[in-house]
Amino acid sequence: MQTADDDNFIEPESIFAACADSTRLRILNLLIDGRELCVCDIIAVLGQPQAKISRHLGVLRAAGLVKQRVEANWRHYRLAKAGSSFHQKLIKCLSVCAESSPQLSADLDCLDRGACCVPTDETPVAITFVASTQKGNR
Repeated sequence: MQTADDDNFIEPESIFAACADSTRLRILNLLIDGRELCVCDIIAVLGQPQAKISRHLGVLRAAGLVKQRVEANWRHYRLAKAGSSFHQKLIKCLSVCAESSPQLSADLDCLDRGACCVPTDETPVAITFVASTQKGNR
């Protein structure tokens, strides 16, 4: 049996408190399959302001449910390794919820189509900007 002294152990109360918000559940859902996403991808899928998403990611990070990786100005998030069987079962429960929730399924579909930084086969390699020469468009 794991105790609070174990490195990866998270108190069930902390997990439930962190999961008691639909935005945080949606974020966890996006990370379920081992994905690592930058904040801009999460913002694009959820359609919420950056400040709100960052605040919710902070709650999830403080609860030990997600890990952050910093690369220059980018913040990437992934699920934390489960530190207990309770934590493992919660992650399993979240993946089952995604199968029966229209909102969670729609979020995954949006992510699979390619959000901000998620590469897809249809992502253009380069974008060419054409300056308008019409009068008044400067």
